[in-house]
Amino acid sequence: MTVSSRRPLVAGNWKLNASLELVRDMQQALQQSRLEKMDVVVCPPFPYLSLFEKNGFALGGQNLSQFESGAHTGEVSAQMLRELGCDYVIIGHSERRAEQGENDDMVAQKVQQALENGLTPILCVGESEQVRESGQVFEFIARQLDAVLTKIGAAGLAKIVIAYEPIWAIGTGNTATPEQAQEVHGFIRSHVAKVEKTAASALRILYGGSVKADNAALLFAQADVDGGLIGGASLKTDEFIAICQAANS
Repeated sequence: MTVSSRRPLVAGNWKLNASLELVRDMQQALQQSRLEKMDVVVCPPFPYLSLFEKNGFALGGQNLSQFESGAHTGEVSAQMLRELGCDYVIIGHSERRAEQGENDDMVAQKVQQALENGLTPILCVGESEQVRESGQVFEFIARQLDAVLTKIGAAGLAKIVIAYEPIWAIGTGNTATPEQAQEVHGFIRSHVAKVEKTAASALRILYGGSVKADNAALLFAQADVDGGLIGGASLKTDEFIAICQAANS
């Protein structure tokens, strides 16, 4: 890692994958690892949250409702996540934006719900291959950010994490080069600095997109990359621990 006052963070997004065996193996591996210089978050599917005994790592939800309660079948509230021991929640992942039609306004509402209930949102932003090829990356990400920043303001900015996940690199095996990641992370930090410079300087910005043990160190060494939001590799205990160790060094 580059020298920074920001504490590295690695979050594992299990998506629609899990087993009792994986829960046991991951918990044991994390408890035995010495990762004192960083924060680790495990985000399993909802039914598995209550099976973890937190010790040296935090729990996060993969999503939450923009509503506090009510007739919303299949939804999970921020308060429910808190009661199950979550400290974090992933919001606005590209898969939910694409598959469930979550737009920028809905994402902003969910971020506000998380903050009002004491959860740290991991706000996901990122562009498709078509947007990148059109040269509109910064404009696209700025719109995603502004929808949230307008709602939460400077006070909220100090309490969130942002994850840059280029859609063209998620689950494809294609990873942004360290230079590509740094370029966008640097833009994100400079853009949010327009709201509040101090909060922007302290803001943790994660990279997500085919991060593996063999490329994590180079990605995390970039000045504005403060860790990773890990998908497929978070389902392999040894691989995930190796990625965490790259952030912990």
